[in-house]
Amino acid sequence: MMHLLRRGAFAILLIVLLPSAALADLRLASWNIQHLGWNVGKDYPAVARIAAQFDFLAIQEVMNAEGIYRLRDTLEDATGAEWSVLYSDALGRNTYREKYAFLWREAAVEYVGGALTYIDEADRFAREPFSAVFRSRGTDQHFLAATVHITYGDRVADRVEEIEALRRYWDWLADVMPEYAGERILFGDFNLPPHHDGWASMRAVAEPLVTEGATTLSTHDRRYANLYDNLWVPKDHTLPLGDAGILPFPVVLSEVTGVYWDHEKARDRVSDHAPVYVLFEGNTLHDAVVAEIADQEAGCIDLNRASVSELTALPHIGEARAEAIKDGRPWNAVRDLKEIRGIGAGRLEEIKARGEACIEP
Repeated sequence: MMHLLRRGAFAILLIVLLPSAALADLRLASWNIQHLGWNVGKDYPAVARIAAQFDFLAIQEVMNAEGIYRLRDTLEDATGAEWSVLYSDALGRNTYREKYAFLWREAAVEYVGGALTYIDEADRFAREPFSAVFRSRGTDQHFLAATVHITYGDRVADRVEEIEALRRYWDWLADVMPEYAGERILFGDFNLPPHHDGWASMRAVAEPLVTEGATTLSTHDRRYANLYDNLWVPKDHTLPLGDAGILPFPVVLSEVTGVYWDHEKARDRVSDHAPVYVLFEGNTLHDAVVAEIADQEAGCIDLNRASVSELTALPHIGEARAEAIKDGRPWNAVRDLKEIRGIGAGRLEEIKARGEACIEP
């Protein structure tokens, strides 16, 4: 079963000045809004301020209908625009269950139909994926949106099992809706970075749109731990895709509110995940300040995967030291760079303080 609801709205406060949505194309995002709907002190105006940067969101970890309705109502009050929501039944193998939701700006996006929860006969997924078809009101571009929250499990193997099952689901989507096979987008929190070997089967037919950086908020300010959230599209897609990236929402909230949002506050009151997004060609994020911040927040420089030229962007790393880093792989932690000749305690602290060097799992 799926649930669709829209309502009229009136303006109370405009967060940003928005261009006419009918004349622009779409800004799509995926966001795990941790425990949306639970009474955990969620700051809905702050969540709405970030959600308002997009025209369409696939949301994971929705705990009840009240949470997604409250977010929709807060968005309508904040933007003066009409927003609609479509959500799944509660999904899960035990008493802990979550819903998926799609949330969109009515002036920009239209729900076409075809809402489906995957029939997982083999019981490979703890929470079966959910999908529906939408179109851009500005360009008539259709897209088949699917979303999933992969189980974290007790072991990485638990996640890999579900990731491997995504290939069958991906093929099933094309079988049941062949007219949208080239317009599939899989939004989700996958709890596994896109370069992990568990993605091998999916990588044969699809590709991730975000390949650098990290999306889970570290307990250390302005540090991000894992690239778990992503958007996947067919290798032979027919979508007008432009820039894709990660929106570092604690930085955004600090800039646009004038109040510093550290990671502890952001994790407690908004989410422990940052949204990932893709812009259809020629678009930017709604707020120029937000777009600038997102552009500045490029992915970290992975000591185990970065090229020599990329490594030289780190403080005190010239070509010779970059070659030494490459030769010393694999690295287990940034602090181990002290093993490189010429990197003493002072230089190491400078490298760590810059926050650009990382070790991705």
